Order: sequence, then C-alpha cells, then structure tokens
Amino acid sequence: KSGLDPGGAWHAWGMACLKAGNLSSAREKFNRCLKPPTDLNQLSHGSRLVQDVIQYLESTVKPILIADDDYFATLRELEATLRTRSLSLEMMCEGKIQHNSYYQECLFYLHSYGTNLAIISFYMRHDCMREALLHLLNKESPSEVFIEGIFIPSYESGKLHMLENLLETIDPGLESWGVYLIAACKYLQRKNYYHILYELQQFMKDHVRAAMTCIRFFTHGAKSYTELGGRQTWLLKIKDHLKVYLQEVSRSSGRKKMAFTFRKKMSATDVSRHISTVDLQMEVTKFLHRCESSGTCQMTGSSLPTLFGNNNMKMDVACKVMLEGKNIEEGFGIAFRVLQDFQLEATEVYSKVAKQLVKQQKYSEIRQLLKCVNESGVAAQNDGDNIILNFTLNVNTFSLLWIQDLDNLIQDMDSDENKIQAYVMCNKLRSAYLVSVRQEKTRAVQLVQHVRQLAENSGDDVVKAICAQWL
Repeated sequence: KSGLDPGGAWHAWGMACLKAGNLSSAREKFNRCLKPPTDLNQLSHGSRLVQDVIQYLESTVKPILIADDDYFATLRELEATLRTRSLSLEMMCEGKIQHNSYYQECLFYLHSYGTNLAIISFYMRHDCMREALLHLLNKESPSEVFIEGIFIPSYESGKLHMLENLLETIDPGLESWGVYLIAACKYLQRKNYYHILYELQQFMKDHVRAAMTCIRFFTHGAKSYTELGGRQTWLLKIKDHLKVYLQEVSRSSGRKKMAFTFRKKMSATDVSRHISTVDLQMEVTKFLHRCESSGTCQMTGSSLPTLFGNNNMKMDVACKVMLEGKNIEEGFGIAFRVLQDFQLEATEVYSKVAKQLVKQQKYSEIRQLLKCVNESGVAAQNDGDNIILNFTLNVNTFSLLWIQDLDNLIQDMDSDENKIQAYVMCNKLRSAYLVSVRQEKTRAVQLVQHVRQLAENSGDDVVKAICAQWL
C-alpha cells in the first residue's frame, strides 16, 4: 500500500525460514528478492543478500572437533557435535560435500544467484579444488576468475603443488589450462614473485620462459662481478633449460605440428645462439670476478653490464673486459669474441677503451691496443687511425709528456690524410704542413691552404709565413 520495496521483507522472512530449518520455504521467499547476476564472470561474489545466505548456511554446519572434556556436554550439544563431525569427515573424503543438505543448499543459491567466482571460492573454501577447476573449465570462465578464485588461494595456503597435480590429472598435456597458466605467470611477474613464477614455469615445462627467469635471477640487483661469480649456477640452469627445449623441438620436428601451443617457442638457431651467449657470459664472469678479486678493477658504474642486455650494454662488457685485466692483451681475446658474436661496432668500442686509457694515463697500453686491433685479422685498414683520431679530440687535457707519445702514435698512422687531420686536431700545425707538402701537387695546395687558414685563425704567424712561401 505504501509503495515500499518488499525485497527487504522477503529477505528477512527467508532468513527466518532458514534459521527455523525450513529450507524449501526459505527458497520460495528468497526467490522473490534474489536475482541472478547479469555477468556471471564478474570479479565479485555476487550481491550482499546472497553472501549473507551462504555465510549463514556455512556457519550453521561449521565442523567442530570433539575434545576430551566433551563427556560432560549436554545431550543436545553432543548431538550437534556428532552431526557436524560426521559432516567434517564427509568433507575430508576427497572434498565431497554433496551428501550434506546444508551444503547442497549453498550450492543451490550459488548456482541460482551467484557468480562463477563465488561458486569457485565456495569449493576452494571446502577443499574441493577439483570441483572448482572443473567448474572453471565447464563455464569457460576468464583467466581473472582463475587467478582470483583458485590460483591466489592455492599459493597463499601452500597448496600450489596440489593445484599442479590436479591440473595434470584433469589434462596431462595441460592444453586446457594454457590460457590460465600464462595469466598466472603474468600475474606473478607483475607482483615480482619470481621464485613462484620459476616453479610454475618448470611445472609447465615452459623451458624458454624458465631460462628467461633464470637470467633475471643471475643479473638482478648485482653490484659487482664478484657477486655475479657466486650466481653462476643460474647460468648452468639457463643452459639446462635451453638444451631440454632443443631436445623437445628435435623430437617433435617429425610430427605435423608441434604440441604445447601455450609454451614459448624459439627457433633451434636462436636457442643455440643463446647457449653460446651463456657460455661467453660464464667466461666474462670468471675473468672479471678474478680481476675484482686481484684488485685490478678500475671501472665503476651504476649498472653492471652483462651480455643479456642490449647492444650498448654488450659494448660496455667488451670495454670492461679489456680495461680490467692486468693489461689490454689479457682481456682482448674475450672482448674480441663479444664483438664478433654480436656483430658490434668494433671501432666504437676500441675508441671508448682508448679514451679510458688516456684518462688513466696508461699511454703504453694504447699502443698495445692498436697492436691487438691490427693483429686481430679483421681490422679495416683505417681502424687504428680512427681510434687515434677519436681520442685526439681531448688533446688539450693531455700532459706534455703525453704530447710526445701522441706524436709518435700519429707518425705510425697508415693514412697521410688521417695524420694531417690528427695534427690539426692537436693544433700541431707545423707537423700538419710537413705532411701536406708531401702529397700530390693539387691535393698538397688544398691542404697547405687549409693549414695556412688555421694558422691565421690561431695567430701562428710562423706557420702562416711558411705556408705562404711554399704556395
């Protein structure tokens, strides 16, 4: 008559019927106020009214264990205790709850008015993980429901192995679970739960991704190569995963299509290349670990370069190896292999090393670097010249003693054009003039005119006069 919503009254009436044990009457009353959700896969446990019903039904049959002092319990308490204890034993038997009327009532309300997440969470609360998984599969629920309803409760309660066993029992190939397992891996990665992630990847036999996780274990947070030296077991695990993957690829190559569609794929060539990278990283790690232990380490930086980074990081590794040995020659072999394996810009790396040697005033090492480069067998004709040209830009910071060493290095350059350029960069205009006049006549005139102009600009009247006289 007053036009008020009768839903609250029906719900209260239904709860009263439940408490009185009149289950069929309660169903009738709740039918007038409860409605099924519009989206069964929403990440909620349904309406508050449905949750209240389930909560009451579950609390009514909460298992109670018999204690020694129960001899003095009243007859009614003893009856309730026995009834609930027999229920708990039923529950323990492979998680089967279908024989208890109150739990059946829970399932009726959940299936009629609850979400898939609510149903799955109910099964999980009562150790019916198998039923939860089968419901997930049958309803083709999205991966978010699996994460929220099954996966998180499993690892939080230490039942991840039980979950893995059930997944394998239901589908030995794990194909049905592919979408859910990949979603679980992404979730763990977002949360930075890398140890659980690695365990799950091993269970999935996803060897390529497991190898990638091992790379993170090897590199993450390391501040020195001494620290990385203690983590070399991860490098061995990376190799093991990749080798197993190669075996699986070769076994399945004869079949029409490769199984394990949800596992990360990689060509055999790429896998072999990654194994070579791991081998080389092991050599680098041992070498730099030894250098740090013997105290020859010079370079320090905020990040520790490894061969698992981008090309710039790999170039940093090559520089580090050359600079941290007792001399350039000691680390040049490993550095050269890094440059060759990853097809890096060698001249750029050699120039960076040379600049560092200049800063450290290790002038004799520069000559040794040039010797190693020339003897490597793959250096282009002007590689040595380019290395010298690159560090002569900072000539103003050199000591007087180094100017003489630099002059000797320039004289050893292959190309006269490069010699002139180096002398000009060092502001040694007289030397530039002397090399210029030895060139073919037309070119010599151009070069000498250029040197004269530079002399005029810098106020070097002597060189200006010599050039003018020659011209």
